Amino acid sequence: MYISLVGTAGSGKTTLFKALASGGNGSTTGNGSPLTIIEVPDERLDALTKIFNPKKTVYSRIEVADTVAIREGEIKNETLDAKSLQQMRRSDAILLVVRHFENGHPADPVADFQTVHNEFILSDMTQIELRLERIRKQAGNKTQPALEQEKALLEKCLAHLETGEPLSTLQLAEEEEKKLRGFQFLSRKPMMIAINCAEGTPEDSTVAGLLRERVPAHVAVISACAQLEAELASMSPGERVQFMAEYGIKEAVRGRIIRLARDTMGLISFLTVGDDECRAWPIRKGMTAQDAAGTIHTDFYQKFIRAETVAYNDFISLGGFAGCKKAGVWRLEGKAYTVKDGDILCIRTGN
Repeated sequence: MYISLVGTAGSGKTTLFKALASGGNGSTTGNGSPLTIIEVPDERLDALTKIFNPKKTVYSRIEVADTVAIREGEIKNETLDAKSLQQMRRSDAILLVVRHFENGHPADPVADFQTVHNEFILSDMTQIELRLERIRKQAGNKTQPALEQEKALLEKCLAHLETGEPLSTLQLAEEEEKKLRGFQFLSRKPMMIAINCAEGTPEDSTVAGLLRERVPAHVAVISACAQLEAELASMSPGERVQFMAEYGIKEAVRGRIIRLARDTMGLISFLTVGDDECRAWPIRKGMTAQDAAGTIHTDFYQKFIRAETVAYNDFISLGGFAGCKKAGVWRLEGKAYTVKDGDILCIRTGN
């Protein structure tokens, strides 16, 4: 899961990035943008590790990359660094930071959101218009059904964008969604918003309410003080507990954003266990056992026969595989089985 952290100049997104990066594996992307890899805590995996004592334990991961600040007109006019734009387009989701603290300029988180929102829409419109022009030149005077279908779909998207609404709010058939994936439209990406508040006002419900009136209903909004969170992240565990109590912080922003990202993207985890490795595999809700097998290895998708399956809670309560088999909850599932969060899977494949 790859998330781009975006925001206007002075929003404090880099400060929030520092809070998220603490304890992660800091590195850089190919274009030099700061990147952190966050391991997602999973108590189920911790418990299974104690049981199997594997050589390796692998948690699911979230990659978060900081980006250059977005200024009005930069994306539309293509003055934003091309590599930064490409980075945002290949993201699985966007975490937008809006400013609600004074830094010499009036704070207007709604305006910050609107700037980025408009830039994403204008970028997608430009991308569609360029593709439609190429389709017209490619088709010429001949009727080409595939191009005509693509043209109709893109014109549908363009008409929606012209109303000022992002593509994430456009209802599409499954086949239409598949055809659009390659475009990596910015306004179609799942978005989360973090209101970066001043110290002492991290839970300003008034601002959150104003934003809620403007953003699509499916976009989650949280509040945090990035400066406090960055200080918190740099402390020892003992200092952190005392600091959180003093400032009334119930949960660090890192944990909140991990949970928010998984909910926003509709992710669950299935588990694989053994003496060599215990691992959590993130997949989207609704994926089949065959799809899940493909996340382990592409050959597993093609050669899938069945999945031996048991729910984590059953595994723990019944004392392991032997107890589960005796109780009849250790099952053989086929390709169409919908994987549940916490399922322990053993994939069987053919030659």
